[in-house]
Amino acid sequence: MAKRKKEYDMKTIRLTMSQALIRYLTAQFIEHENQKIPLFGGCFAIFGHGNVSGIGEALFSVKNIFPTYRGHNEQSMAHAAIAFAKSNFRRRMMAVTSSIGPGATNLVTAAALAHVNRLPLLLLPGDVFTYRGPDPVLQQLEYPQDGTVSVNDCFRPVSRYFDRIVRPEQLLTALPRALSILTDDSNCGPVTLSLPQDVQSEAYSFPLSFFDEKIHHFYLKISGNEELNSAIQFIKKYKKPLIIAGGGVLYSKASNNLQIFAEQFGIPVCETQSGKSALKWDHPLQMGSIGVTGSHAANTIAKNADLIIAIGTRLQDFTTGSNLLFQNASCLSINVNAFDSIKFNSHSLNADANWALLQLSKILSENNWQMEDNWTLNSCELGKKWRDSVTEITSKTLPPSSDFLPYEGEIIGAIQRSSQNSFKDDIIVSAAGGIPAELHKLWRSSEPGGYHCEYGFSCMGYEIAGGLGVKMANPNKEVIVMVGDGSYLMLNSELATSIMLDLKIILVILDNKGYGCIHRLQKSCGNEPFNNMLKDCNINSLENPNIDFALHAKSLGAVSEHVTSIFDFEHAMLRARKSSHSYVIVIDTDYRRTTELGGCWWEVSIPETSQYQKVNHARQNYQDTRNKRL
Repeated sequence: MAKRKKEYDMKTIRLTMSQALIRYLTAQFIEHENQKIPLFGGCFAIFGHGNVSGIGEALFSVKNIFPTYRGHNEQSMAHAAIAFAKSNFRRRMMAVTSSIGPGATNLVTAAALAHVNRLPLLLLPGDVFTYRGPDPVLQQLEYPQDGTVSVNDCFRPVSRYFDRIVRPEQLLTALPRALSILTDDSNCGPVTLSLPQDVQSEAYSFPLSFFDEKIHHFYLKISGNEELNSAIQFIKKYKKPLIIAGGGVLYSKASNNLQIFAEQFGIPVCETQSGKSALKWDHPLQMGSIGVTGSHAANTIAKNADLIIAIGTRLQDFTTGSNLLFQNASCLSINVNAFDSIKFNSHSLNADANWALLQLSKILSENNWQMEDNWTLNSCELGKKWRDSVTEITSKTLPPSSDFLPYEGEIIGAIQRSSQNSFKDDIIVSAAGGIPAELHKLWRSSEPGGYHCEYGFSCMGYEIAGGLGVKMANPNKEVIVMVGDGSYLMLNSELATSIMLDLKIILVILDNKGYGCIHRLQKSCGNEPFNNMLKDCNINSLENPNIDFALHAKSLGAVSEHVTSIFDFEHAMLRARKSSHSYVIVIDTDYRRTTELGGCWWEVSIPETSQYQKVNHARQNYQDTRNKRL
């Protein structure tokens, strides 16, 4: 038997570097419900002279088992790949290839987004010739101080693993390393393999065994007994805990154990943007969103809690209220990533959320750990009061007067009323601006993964491409994308891709004639309106721009309509749900209106001195609040 194995290992196959790379990717699998499923859902590609001949030829040869999807913008197709991975809770992923030069640099923003959000993404940008015969090649950036540098070196700080493949046989070590990062819960993130165009086409005799099928298993990361016991002793000192559920709860598929743990001890639960949908919206212990975009219930409890149990969250400033919201509480951070688990001066439990919750439930029960009298009861009352407020806000169908237009809260209510299945078949997608703030507070999620918001990098332009990726991962779900006019103008091209691939999304465009969220922030900092709303910009025409978004969407192939009221919008949503094609609904909204209830302070630095009195007054308020933390 050993002899046969040795003979097999000695067998080789002559392949180009590109052919070997793609063949290796097609051999990677996961197991799901006793079925073997490809780890990679395929490859997004825009071809150019840096990848059309090498990677393009290799992808063509496997197009029936490893599909290639043509995007319309490198950044947005990478966003779609990221959304696909997030919707699969990091258990599946996609590759993305581009040409050299601008095609590659367009991917850098997406790489940073995946890095910040700890999401797997395999980037395969083309690179310049290694042998330098035609140097400088078209689109090559020349760096006089270092002849080895190309634009692809921009990927180094935004990649978890970076490698430039300058010989075909380097794949033998580079690809296993890449896969180890992409499938590692504790170190997950983007991988960039920079592929010089001449090397893409060079051949090597690869060991046949290198292409054996491999099934990847996602193992629970467990801590040692000492670390677990230390966490138990730490928790037992406190009687007023609050759980913050982050994205790690969803990625470890720990929603069920989270509910069991919370119910067992009567601990209130709140959710970050990434963690929203970890616990059903109407559970008695659900306090809603936390932080700057948080509910009144969650933020009130956070201020009074003596212990924060942060699960699978990196505790960024929108969650912690710029480290002011729960500074009087101690924090236990449960996270597979050691770097994240020590933030906020936390007591660290470096472990998988699912495993940790199971262990904590068992051991704390044996230790008869109990809450302070009325802590659970009072929390539940606050949670119910918040949910009643959400119902009231989202039930309104008319603005407060004829001087106002509809706003996000009323639109969210109309979307959910149009659902025929208690929101279970809907996935809402958003990113950046004011829409995520309203959704974080007001969207009611019934199933894990029913809420998909990119708010780690808060990247305008993610929304439509993200919706496409979510739909690819969930073809039987209704994917609803909420996007502002600013983000739509920034990156809308993958709407055409959704139509080309017959992957229906419902796109709701909220047109407030500018960047309403930053306009409000600008005014709260004491500044005059400037360069955010279109009417406050440097415009040389006699009239403000009036963009027909419905007509633009129709030109891309979507079914589209423009509505003027919540009543008409709700009926449009019913038509959109019945449609088999991507459907766009445009509604004019009021940039002045937001959900005032909830929220907390967020630190945005204000000029220390200014010729404007409003700015000076805002600076004083800023300093007074900041001093409370210091």
